[in-house]
Amino acid sequence: MLELSKAVEPVYPAATVVLVRDGEQGLEALLVQRSKAVAHMGGMWVFPGGRVDEQDYPPDRDEYGAALNAAIRETREEAGLDIGEHQLAYLSHWTTPEGAKRRFATWFFLAVLEDGQEVTVDGGEIAHHRWVRPEVAFAEIADREHPFRLMPPTFVSLVDIADCPTCLEAHERISSREAIRYEPRMVFVEDGICFLYEGDSGYADENLETPGSRHRTYMIDGQLEYLRQY
Repeated sequence: MLELSKAVEPVYPAATVVLVRDGEQGLEALLVQRSKAVAHMGGMWVFPGGRVDEQDYPPDRDEYGAALNAAIRETREEAGLDIGEHQLAYLSHWTTPEGAKRRFATWFFLAVLEDGQEVTVDGGEIAHHRWVRPEVAFAEIADREHPFRLMPPTFVSLVDIADCPTCLEAHERISSREAIRYEPRMVFVEDGICFLYEGDSGYADENLETPGSRHRTYMIDGQLEYLRQY
């Protein structure tokens, strides 16, 4: 679950890569599981990624360039995969909501793995990995006896490409549009949280009952539901 804090926390830049490949039954995405011993998001399944380091900044200090470099570096460090900047399509940008114990401003990139590289995790910070079709991940999230733990940014990113039968279609879709920016506002509900995004009628006043458009994710008792209705 999201760790909450009463203090005002700094927002750290970060980068994440949604790596996909064409499997026998369609598009598959790579997820890695953070070790349960890790303090931040231990046990969660995530995409490879992490904080932008000082070494990632180009001479002109461009933040987007630094995010690209961090995405490439983190993919190599966490999954043992070498990717290039030309493979990265800007998918979305997520800012951790106010009140969270650790806050990040994260660039999400989509990359297609086409050369048959094998994933290698260190068994330390990253304990396991798996390639999974989005619909399989959704079914496992709904299984209360064997829960598959994802945070909303990971879940929403999978929803974004779930209807693409091939990696080519996913890459063309993401490359041809503007990246979606998510700056969630948290509203606590029974047994969980509703994350409101820009475009939801309740976003401005954090009122879940405001009539109109919906752009939100419910995270209730380990279950996730994403709504985008305009």
